[in-house]
Amino acid sequence: MPATEEKPLRIDFHVHLATYDGFLHPWVVDWMRIAHPVGYEEYVARYSDPGAFEALLQEEGVDYACILAELTPVTTGICSNDSVRDFCRGRRSLIPFCDINPYLHTDLAAELRRKVESEGFRGIKLYPSYQHYYLNDPRMYPLYRAAEELGIPVLIHTGSSVFKGTRLKYANPLHLDDVAVDFPSLNLVMAHSGRGFWYDRAFFLSKLHPNVYMELSGLPPAKLMTYFPELARNTEKTIFGSDWPGMPRIRQNMDAIAGLPLPPEGVAAILGGNAARLLNLG
Repeated sequence: MPATEEKPLRIDFHVHLATYDGFLHPWVVDWMRIAHPVGYEEYVARYSDPGAFEALLQEEGVDYACILAELTPVTTGICSNDSVRDFCRGRRSLIPFCDINPYLHTDLAAELRRKVESEGFRGIKLYPSYQHYYLNDPRMYPLYRAAEELGIPVLIHTGSSVFKGTRLKYANPLHLDDVAVDFPSLNLVMAHSGRGFWYDRAFFLSKLHPNVYMELSGLPPAKLMTYFPELARNTEKTIFGSDWPGMPRIRQNMDAIAGLPLPPEGVAAILGGNAARLLNLG
């Protein structure tokens, strides 16, 4: 009998916890309710259980999801590294990403090494426009060096945000150019791909630098070919993310991307292949 073809992996690179153990500002909850106009409290309560959330991922056709900590007290709230670590512990499909805020931590490199080597984190998410620093700030360089040596990806918020306290100047993807040049073996992933202002810069940087990737969370699939007219030429540098639970229709968005005028191998790369390579998944 002929061997059956293995199903391509589907990976969601951008997922938040349904509830934060610290706090969420009320304007974030109000924004979340737009996606959940009925039954918001029941929805987030149900999927605050990791087993229920894994079942949801299976229903949505997702093999792995990156779960993001968030230490942004000014703009959104606090989802601690501990809560993400505990949520993902023992769950094959859940991949924990820590957050290190340069205003809350002193030795950034040592903190990252501890998170990865002792606590099992497999990536880091940075929020420059929420925490108010430039990505090419020299004080961030020890963290980048540690991430490069550890071989983990760095996911970075780029582009616009509706939340109070956000300062958009810090979310310009152009600041990643310095980081990409200075740390050529560090995989840098631009969450939201420069949303709003800088789609062209995000696309250009990902084409220019072998270690820079676009990520699609929070972007409507129907608009992707408008934002990135030459997306078919960049499928090997593009990664799917949902921004769940703010964007709850994961399968619907993945299927919409699969329906774009892209080659099948490019769709497979966007929906999982590229992320699997960065995360060292088999």
